Amino acid sequence: MTYVGLLLGALITLVPFGLGLLTSFTSAEQFATTSPLSLPAPPTLQNYFGLADAGFGRAILVTALMTAVILLGQLVCSVLAAYAFARLQFPGRDALFWLYLATLMVPATVTVVPLYLMMAEAGLRNTFWALVLPFVFGSPYAIFLLREYFRSIPGDLINAARLDGAHTLDVLTHVVVPASRPILVTLALITVVSQWNNFLWPLVITSGGTWQVLTVATAGLQTQYNAQWTLVMAATTVAIVPLIALFVAFSRHIVRSIVVTGIK
Repeated sequence: MTYVGLLLGALITLVPFGLGLLTSFTSAEQFATTSPLSLPAPPTLQNYFGLADAGFGRAILVTALMTAVILLGQLVCSVLAAYAFARLQFPGRDALFWLYLATLMVPATVTVVPLYLMMAEAGLRNTFWALVLPFVFGSPYAIFLLREYFRSIPGDLINAARLDGAHTLDVLTHVVVPASRPILVTLALITVVSQWNNFLWPLVITSGGTWQVLTVATAGLQTQYNAQWTLVMAATTVAIVPLIALFVAFSRHIVRSIVVTGIK
């Protein structure tokens, strides 16, 4: 019964993706005249060529560049901050950490207007830096996740490195980071998924097609092409495939990090 329940849950989760994939290979004429559950007859790449004609390629490049810059900044800044909160001793460390962590209770939508005003005053509205600056310096969730993992690393390992003459940065780069590879891969995947799917902030801070990201471009297809769902499903498929590939490639690291943190 357990496996039957899991199989049912998997079907409920995967069927919408399967229908979207089938629709992306269905011609607009067939989709308008037959059942949405019908198989493409014949399958066509017309919708994907339509995305290229609509300039969808630039949105993919902007999204990939934005995600890469944010990922790099998130990993570097979060690792540094988490190590400081986990292993370094300084006045007010714990109070500062819990104060920073308390910002998790602030909904992201509350910060949209202040962030927009800050970017507008700095002359960064509708620029690439406006897309990445609010997210590139780490996040409370990332720092909390890494801090808890860093605290689980045996102190004797770090002390041995210090006895060998390693400085703080040496300990971090040669001991802590290699030992934390599973949780770093998990954090990287979470960051990529969240930023790749980010919609509200890019919609607010950018206009036009110069710095339009994938989610905004996909939403624009629904109005620009009069809700041509075959084209929208092709765009959705293009957006989902890289995330699925990342998950498949790094699933072992994700499971390992969950097991280690669960044991702790």
